[in-house]
Amino acid sequence: MQDTVVVRPRPVPAASQRLVCLGFCGGGAGSYLAWTDVMPPGTELAAVCYPGREGRFAEEFARDWDELAEDAVSAVLSAADLPYVLFGHSMGGWMAFDVAARIEERGGPAPASLVVSSANAPSRGLTPQDMFPAQADSDGALMDWMTTFGLMPEHVLDDPDLSEIALELMRADIRVRDSFYHREGATVSAPLQVLTGASDEVIDPRTGQQWRKLATGPFRHDELPGGHFYTPEVWQHLPDRIAALGAPGAMPDGSAYGKCSPAP
Repeated sequence: MQDTVVVRPRPVPAASQRLVCLGFCGGGAGSYLAWTDVMPPGTELAAVCYPGREGRFAEEFARDWDELAEDAVSAVLSAADLPYVLFGHSMGGWMAFDVAARIEERGGPAPASLVVSSANAPSRGLTPQDMFPAQADSDGALMDWMTTFGLMPEHVLDDPDLSEIALELMRADIRVRDSFYHREGATVSAPLQVLTGASDEVIDPRTGQQWRKLATGPFRHDELPGGHFYTPEVWQHLPDRIAALGAPGAMPDGSAYGKCSPAP
């Protein structure tokens, strides 16, 4: 693994599995680093850094969805020397699904489990409901969105140069997102867990049923408190909600999968 592509904030030499995270629109590997403190024993956290940001700042942004997906496939496979759980939030949820499907189609090694967070089923295609923030938004509107919903660190907001970089990154990701398409016939056989926020207005009420059709293996849908990024407490401890990492009710044989009630 290259440290600039797959970031492991706290290597675990005796790890038996790895949680590999893919970023959301405008985000980076740094968005997940705080989860290091809530990893269960034996699990190592790894976050994929997309081109054009953080340790890959000197690289060009991906031009479209396929280019970013292939970059992410290479990154994830470089972290597949251990059994791994693949996680993605929002746009990263679509990316995680597409990456897992591409890896399975090529013979693996596939993830032990796929976890998709705050993302509508990709089979719906790209709809106006999913296109937030939008390319037409002003810089001020994008900054407001990143401040309110995008987990933007205060030190970035307080620095005009860093804020400009964050805007450039966000617009690059919006362009990639807007080139998204669902590859016909793409499914996953790895156990699939879908997480959604109870008050997330972006999520289609039928999302559980729609995602279920894309999973040929075990499936689970959990509804959590809060909106697109849940509540601060839920987001901070989100790995505790991942069945494959030993979330309450999860069984090693996958028998916990199935339609789940909203989480308390």
